[in-house]
This record gives sequence, C-alpha cells and structure tokens, in this order.
Amino acid sequence: MNPELDAFLARAEAVMRDDRNGPVQAPATGDRFARPALAEGDRRLAGGPASNLVQPVHVGVDLGTAYTVLVVLDREKQPLAGAYRFAQVVRDGLVVDFHGAIDLLRELKQTVEARLGFGLTTAATTYPPGVPPGEVRATMHVVEAAGFICKHTVDEPTAANAILQVTDGAVVDVGGGTTGIAIFKDGEVIYTADEPTGGAHFSLVIAGALNLEFEQAEALKKDETQHQRLFPLVRPVMEKVGTIVARHVAGQAVETIYLVGGTACFAGIDGVVAEVTGIKTIIPGYPLFVTPLGVAMYDETDIFTR
Repeated sequence: MNPELDAFLARAEAVMRDDRNGPVQAPATGDRFARPALAEGDRRLAGGPASNLVQPVHVGVDLGTAYTVLVVLDREKQPLAGAYRFAQVVRDGLVVDFHGAIDLLRELKQTVEARLGFGLTTAATTYPPGVPPGEVRATMHVVEAAGFICKHTVDEPTAANAILQVTDGAVVDVGGGTTGIAIFKDGEVIYTADEPTGGAHFSLVIAGALNLEFEQAEALKKDETQHQRLFPLVRPVMEKVGTIVARHVAGQAVETIYLVGGTACFAGIDGVVAEVTGIKTIIPGYPLFVTPLGVAMYDETDIFTR
C-alpha cells in the first residue's frame, strides 16, 4: 500500500481502540488529522454562538456477523471517533436479532456521542453484495431505529475501496460470515459477489478440533500469539476463501487482490489466497476497520450543535 494510507489506518486504529478512554482530545497543532474550524458559512447554517458549534462529521455503520462497528470521520474525512463490539446479531449478512442489533447500535451511538460531546444524526451503512433488497432494507431499518437518518447503503467491498482507492483489481472483504468480492476496472465496479465462509467458520473449526465453546474459540482465534499453532486447523477454511475468490475473478484479468475485514487479521491468510488463486494478494494495515471507514465516506455531511 502507500505511506499516506498506512498513516490514515494507523490513526483510525488508535481512535477505534480508544473508544473507552473518555472524551476526544484535540490533536496537537500541525497534526495532519487536526479538526478544522467551522467556516463562516457553517456557523450561519448551524446557528447559535460559535462556542456551541462543532464540526460536520461523516458516520459509518458496519453490522457484521462478528463485529458491529460505528466510525466517525471529521469534516476532512479523517478518523475522529468510533466504537465496536463483538455481537452475533447478524448471520451471513442477514439480521437475525433485530432488537439486539438496534440495542447494540444505540449503545455504540451513545458511547461515541459521549466522547464527542454532541449528537450524531446521519449514518451510511453496509451490506454484503448479492443479498436480497429486503435484507438491505432490514439493515437500513436497524440503523434508523437506533436513531440515525440513513440515506446511503453501500456493498462492503465497494465501501472498502473508498479507502483503498483501487483502480484495477479485486477488493475482498472476508468478514465473520461471508466473503464479499468487488472487481474494479478503471476505478469502476464491474462485478460483485458474496458467499458464505468467514471468520465464524474459523472459530467453528477451532472449537471442534480443540473441544472448546464457540466463544472460547473466538477469543483464541483473535490472539495473534496463537496463530501459528492454529494455522494448520484453519488453513482448509482459508483455502475455501481462496477458492471462492478464484471462482469469481476467473476471466477478469485481476492482477492484485486486496483483503480486508476482520478475518484478514489472521496471519497467513494472504499467502493461502495467493497460492489458491495464483494472484498477488495484499492486506492493508488494520483491515478490520477499512470497510466501516469507507462507508462513512458515503455519509452526507451534517452540522451539529452541542
């Protein structure tokens, strides 16, 4: 990838990991992520005294099979705040616990609002490519029921590419339940697909092989110090991910595959996908947050007051 993208993702990682550590602190002067002051026109739009104003923001929500993520970008679309929690309210891209999903997203919204010191109004959200329109609407309804105005829904790999800026290649989002693929040519999406198989399948294999509860296997899977030991167990699932990708990129002249999503954090998956597909495979830094950061780019700017 490139240094600017690496710096952006590192900043996002710090912001997301810090979601339990109190109010957002103003960055040092000269920081490339510094929050700009409101322009005079923004003050007129917002109304009230300047001391009560805060910047416009962009909000993204990613309801994943393993993690629900809420991320906020500032006016310049730089990482500002966020929160995420493990939850099983979605399965293979489908909302299976509607009320649980709403409650969780409300909790994340309140957490982030408390850190920022102002309310969040709008949000864009993701969906796995290929799911029925009714399921896309269900995801949108969760976001709206949690207190957001949701005007934009974006398929996961296309959202990820708002960050990656791939001109030609395949962006593959390996989430908790599904593997989503978007193929880009000259900067345009020419093909999308999604199939079951993701991180939850890794955890199921680990649980079965080691006689663990699913939650124990999930925790073990996330421990990077255990990856070398667990790799032989989960390699067949990685190979299945590679096979899914290979089938969908066949005949598309794809020269590079970009892996994102929480499952891309498991050491060695890029090598297996490259081996199975015969295509160069790259994982950007901190792949868990690439998709929610990307969908936030699609959220319309709004002006908020304290």
